[in-house]
Amino acid sequence: MRRPRRSPEFVLMNKMDDLNLHYRFLNWRRRIREIREVRAFRYQERFKHILVDGDTLSYHGNSGEVGCYVASRPLTKDSNYFEVSIVDSGVRGTIAVGLVPQYYSLDHQPGWLPDSVAYHADDGKLYNGRAKGRQFGSKCNSGDRIGCGIEPVSFDVQTAQIFFTKNGKRVGSTIMPMSPDGLFPAVGMHSLGEEVRLHLNAELGREDDSVMMVDSYEDEWGRLHDVRVCGTLLEYLGKGKSIVDVGLAQARHPLSTRSHYFEVEIVDPGEKCYIALGSLGRRMLWFLLEASSRPLEC
Repeated sequence: MRRPRRSPEFVLMNKMDDLNLHYRFLNWRRRIREIREVRAFRYQERFKHILVDGDTLSYHGNSGEVGCYVASRPLTKDSNYFEVSIVDSGVRGTIAVGLVPQYYSLDHQPGWLPDSVAYHADDGKLYNGRAKGRQFGSKCNSGDRIGCGIEPVSFDVQTAQIFFTKNGKRVGSTIMPMSPDGLFPAVGMHSLGEEVRLHLNAELGREDDSVMMVDSYEDEWGRLHDVRVCGTLLEYLGKGKSIVDVGLAQARHPLSTRSHYFEVEIVDPGEKCYIALGSLGRRMLWFLLEASSRPLEC
C-alpha cells in the first residue's frame, strides 16, 4: 500500500516546528550557562592590593594604598564566626578585621563606610560605618588572634548583633542592620610587611561561665518585667500608657571586683527616651525601660 503523499505545506510546518524546538533548546542552554556564570561571580572572593596565598593574606601595596579582602561567602547561622591570626604586624600594624556588604569598596578599610564594622589592630578602636572610631579594646600585635562573629539569633530578626574577640576572649559587641545579601568577612591592611592567616571555619571556644555575660543569655537576668531579651538586645514590651507601665530588667549577679563595670548602647530611644540604668539593692545591675522605649544593647 502506498503511503499518502504529504503536501508541501505540511512538510514546511514540520520543519518550522523542528527549527523552533532547536532554538528553544539553544536558549535554554544559554540561560543555564548565564545562571552558572552569575552564581560563580556572586560567590567569588574579592581583593585589592592584597596577595592571597591559600589562607595567607599579605599586603601588596605602596603604603599609600589601602588593601582590602572580602570573602566569597557571608556568615550564616551555621557558620557565624571567623578569626584572623596576625603573622606579622608590619610597619604600622594597620590591620582591620570585620564584616562588610558583598560589594564593599576595596579602596577603604573595613568599618570606614556605611553598613560595615571592623576592629582595628593598630589603635584598638571599633569603626562602625565611619572613618572615626571609638575606643573598644586593646591594640593587637604579631601572634594575636582577632575574631568576629554574629549572634545566631540575629539571622531570625535581621538585626546583626556582632561581637569581636581577641585571643579567644570576647572584647565587646555592637549592632547594625543586616544586609539583604548578608555580611561578609573582611580584612584590611595599610602598611608594608603586614601578613595574616585567615580562618573562615574557626570555632569560638567557651568562656568562663563564672563571669557575668550580659552580652549573651536570658538566664543571666534574674528579673524581667515587660522586657524581652533577644541576644544582646533588651526591648520594652509594655503598653506605655501610664507611669506604672514600667519595664524592668535586673541582672542575676551583682557587681564585683572582677566584674565592676557595664555599659549600654541605645539603639532606638523610642518616643520619649524614658531609659534609665544604674544599680539597685546590693549593687545589682538594673535597667529601666518605660513608655514606648525601643531596643537597647547591653
